[in-house]
Amino acid sequence: MTNLELAPQQEVCPPAAEGGSSGPCLQLWPQREVPLGGVRAMNVQRTLPQRGLPTIGAWCFLDSFGPDRTAMSVLPHPHIGLQTVTWPLAGHIRHRDSVGSDVVVRPGELNIMTAGYGVSHSEFAVPPPAGEDLPVQRGLQLWVALPDHERHRQPAFEQHRELPKASGQGFTATVMVGELAGVASPATMYSPIIGADVLCDGAAVLPLNGDFEHGILVLDGGLAVDGQDLPPGPLGYLGRGRDQLQLQALPGTRFLLIGGEPFQEELLMWWNFVGRTHEEVEQARSDWEAQGDLPETAAAAARYGLVPGHGPGAGPEAGRIPAPPLPGVRLTPRKRTAQE
Repeated sequence: MTNLELAPQQEVCPPAAEGGSSGPCLQLWPQREVPLGGVRAMNVQRTLPQRGLPTIGAWCFLDSFGPDRTAMSVLPHPHIGLQTVTWPLAGHIRHRDSVGSDVVVRPGELNIMTAGYGVSHSEFAVPPPAGEDLPVQRGLQLWVALPDHERHRQPAFEQHRELPKASGQGFTATVMVGELAGVASPATMYSPIIGADVLCDGAAVLPLNGDFEHGILVLDGGLAVDGQDLPPGPLGYLGRGRDQLQLQALPGTRFLLIGGEPFQEELLMWWNFVGRTHEEVEQARSDWEAQGDLPETAAAAARYGLVPGHGPGAGPEAGRIPAPPLPGVRLTPRKRTAQE
């Protein structure tokens, strides 16, 4: 998935304060509904970035979509400076990219695409057999900002069909990225980070890295943290300095845990680009637009490459997503208001 907003906001994400937040907290940050594309497109619920909470560790973007039967249909589009993390909860998604990947990702499987200097990709729901309805689609799409010394690397893609499980007092977890309770994911990441899909029921104690800041997104059920209810919908920011998290969960509760060392670099996010300056983002947009006018052989060697299976014509998978126009104003930093 991509950010398909027709008029995306420019976001300046200030670095976390030295050392990150001063201690544990629980702040609820509301989700907002974002329509991706036209009237028949999929709507998503976005909880990162927030105006006062642009990042949690290196995590800089979090969308949840579904459950619904709207088919994902995202033509080739570009990225720079980030890793995309795709975690389907229901339904199958076909991913194709300019490094030659063509895979289907299913619930319990993880796709990670490292954009580096520049990559393009597409994502489509896998159609059902003839005569059957499209299965329910539900999932999570996240971005991880690449640190400065890694963000110009060559693009890459990896899929993990089996991920390790961690367990402890009252919980079990699929470790998507990073390490939890002594269990490490094989996924390649470039910052100290954690991402896990956690199941719990009743009282639970979750071990955490005290040097990280953390956040929780409840997917099903509900939690009580520090005596405060955390229902599905808002993102719960937990601050930094917790070496464990004591929870009381409703039956069948499932949540996403994300975290990492507070990110110490200022980010500039616009559309599908994570850069550092207005000029860098402007150049990335210009390179994508110029590539659309190149012949196929030249486009394949250009910054973002070509996505196999897409090209000129009138079919449902023909074409590419043009970049929206840049706003006519320069950026102004936005203050991080989560506990410092």
